[in-house]
Amino acid sequence: MAYTGPQTTELTLTRTIPASPEEVYDAWLDPSTPGGPWAGPSPSRVILQAARVDGLFYISVDHDHHEWAHYGRFTVLDRPHRIAHTWVSEATRGLESVVTMTFEPKGDMTLVTLHHAGVPDDQLGRQHREGWGGLLDAFGGHFARGSS
Repeated sequence: MAYTGPQTTELTLTRTIPASPEEVYDAWLDPSTPGGPWAGPSPSRVILQAARVDGLFYISVDHDHHEWAHYGRFTVLDRPHRIAHTWVSEATRGLESVVTMTFEPKGDMTLVTLHHAGVPDDQLGRQHREGWGGLLDAFGGHFARGSS
């Protein structure tokens, strides 16, 4: 019998953010945006080569007295509709998972959907839901405070 690897799962989270899809898309890729993936909530080191297809990134986050390294490369940048990138970390057990963000206009707001596929179906893998949820809340809070 061939080894098929660990069981994986998918996570989907949504938030409505009080800004246009263009503003939200640009802010998500801007390393200076408070609450964004490159600036919050607690990165100790960020390397963002370039927000371009095949551009690389590395983020080290201190959480519960442990440094969690995350890295990947951008695979889709379709302003202002969609961003996709690979995601590898200790919590993915070294598996290359895929994060896809979509930005859908809802009046003068944007429905942000984050879909993370290929996450190990174990405790560490499922904890990505909490991590992404906290990040999306902080990111949305940036706009709620009128800081866009």
